[in-house]
Amino acid sequence: MGSLVGHVLPGLGFFLIGLWHLFNHIKLHAQNPHSYTSHPWFPTSKIRYLELFLIMIGCSISISMELFIGPVRHQPFDVDGTIPSNHLHNFEHSSISMTFLVYAASAIALDRAGVKARNDLSLLLAGIAFGQQLLLFHLHSTDHVGMEGQYHMLLQILISLSLTSTLMGIGLPKSFILSFVRSISILFQGLWLMVMGVMLWTPAYIPKGCFLRWEEGHQVAHCHDDKSLHRAKALINIEFSWYVIGMAMFSVFFYLFLVKVYGEKVKYWSLGKEEEEEEGEALSPEKTKLGFIHMGQAFAPMDIER
Repeated sequence: MGSLVGHVLPGLGFFLIGLWHLFNHIKLHAQNPHSYTSHPWFPTSKIRYLELFLIMIGCSISISMELFIGPVRHQPFDVDGTIPSNHLHNFEHSSISMTFLVYAASAIALDRAGVKARNDLSLLLAGIAFGQQLLLFHLHSTDHVGMEGQYHMLLQILISLSLTSTLMGIGLPKSFILSFVRSISILFQGLWLMVMGVMLWTPAYIPKGCFLRWEEGHQVAHCHDDKSLHRAKALINIEFSWYVIGMAMFSVFFYLFLVKVYGEKVKYWSLGKEEEEEEGEALSPEKTKLGFIHMGQAFAPMDIER
């Protein structure tokens, strides 16, 4: 991380996984509203573990980029075998990726073993990964002050939401809204990481009174004075609030669209005239009511004149 690419690529990964989960949870609930059970991951028809394989590949690339790729990071250790101070944040970022790599690999092993607690254990490992992510971002060796600190503080809110909803999903596997929130939080994490990369390392988007400066091999956003810094933080807060509104609108419309495509079909029609067996007389047109059938079950009209 610490660059545009270092935020956009991981952000894209979180965004796609969150969108994939959101799609599948809504589809599953729309098709089975009365027997819905959430899943920690979703197989595909051709490659069962495609989602988990992609997570493992993405995490491996992230670890390599943090520790070995690039002109500054060919040697992650000093000559005496210690970690240099300017590489501490690289080890922190790679530790986050390592935890998600362990989650994906363990989820595959648990599924292949066919154990009954595979979903619960997979969710627990995912919760550990989010907890590790939150801990390392909160206790970051890099002093996240100024604009970058504001972006990371708001990111920690989203990570906390992912962590909480994931752990709660162990005890509430049939709660659709919990899975819905978890998917949205992962998607939002990815979106906010991409926004951070673009807004913090594109000179044209740096607020007035602020600038980019090279520090320890990467660019850092700084402001000339406190007034410019307060203005920049306020703009970031407004930006985040707009994305919250946008995500709320997107999630609702995405839900409505998928429910329309995959949900139950409700049909209505007139039952017409029927004979009353008990009284032996035909119903009058005034007594003929509109009935409906839902999923093949007929509901007789209510005779309010009796």
